[in-house]
Amino acid sequence: MNSERRRITCRQFEEERALYHLSDAEILHCTFAGATDGESALKEARQITVSDSTFALRYPLWHVRKLSLDHCRFQETARAALWYCEQGSLESCELHGIKALRECHDFRIAHSIIDSEEFGWKCKNIRMTDCKLRSEYLFFDSRNIELQQIAMTGKYSFQYIDGLTIRQSQLDTKDAFWHSKNVVVRDSAIKGEYLGWYSEGLTLINCTIEGTQPFCYCKNLQLMNCRMQGCDLSFEYSDVQASVIGKIDSVKNPLSGIIVADEVGAVLMEDAVISCSGKVELRSKKSADSSK
Repeated sequence: MNSERRRITCRQFEEERALYHLSDAEILHCTFAGATDGESALKEARQITVSDSTFALRYPLWHVRKLSLDHCRFQETARAALWYCEQGSLESCELHGIKALRECHDFRIAHSIIDSEEFGWKCKNIRMTDCKLRSEYLFFDSRNIELQQIAMTGKYSFQYIDGLTIRQSQLDTKDAFWHSKNVVVRDSAIKGEYLGWYSEGLTLINCTIEGTQPFCYCKNLQLMNCRMQGCDLSFEYSDVQASVIGKIDSVKNPLSGIIVADEVGAVLMEDAVISCSGKVELRSKKSADSSK
C-alpha cells in the first residue's frame, strides 16, 4: 500500500463534483470557483486535509468523513457548505454562506469567524472555542454542544437544544434557549428578550443577564450568583431557585421555588391563571416574601 497521501496544490476547480469521493489526500492553496458553477466539489470525500483554500460554489462538503480544514474561506455563495459530515475540525476558517453546518457530528471549531444564517442545525458533539459567530437561528435542535470564549450575535438561538455548555462568552441574542433542555451557562454575559421560555434544566452561574421578561414557564431553572439588568416581569410561572446579586426590576407570579436578591423593584402576584407559591426574599431581609 502506498503510504504517501495524494497532494493537490495551487489548482482551480469549477466543474460538478470536481473531486468526488477523494480519499486520503491534502488540498493546499486551491480555489473552488468559476464560470462552470459546478456544485458538490468534495462530496463523499474521506480522510482529507484542506489548507489555505477558498470555496465559492454550492454544497462543497457533503457526506465527508474525517476532514480537517485550516485557514479556509467559504464565501457567501458557498451555500450549505458542510452537511452530513462527521469527525472534522475547522481551525482559523471563515464561513460566510447560509446554512453552513447541518446534521454534522463530532466536530471541533476554533479561532474562526462564522456569519451564517441557520448555523449548526441538528448537529451533535460540536465543540467551539474562541470564535466570532453571527446566526439568526443558531444550533436549532442540536445535541451536546460546548462553546467557550464565543462572541455571538443572533436572534432565535439554541431552540430545542439538549445538552449545551457555554463558558466565558458574550451572547447578544433575542429569545434564546426556548424549549431547551440541560443547558449550563457559566461566567458569561447574555443580552436578549424573553430568554429561556419553556426551558427545562437551564442553569446560569456567575452570569450577567439583560433584557425584558426573562425565564418564564421554566422547569428546574437555577441562577447562581447572577446579575440581572433591565429584567422586568421575570420568572412568570417558573419553577426557580435563584440567587441574584443586585436588583431585579420586577418578578411576576413565580410558580414555585425561592428567588433571593439584594433588591426587587416590584413583586407582582396577580392575575395568575394557575396557583403560584414561589417566594421572593431580600438578602438583607430574609423575612420578606412574595406577598409584599
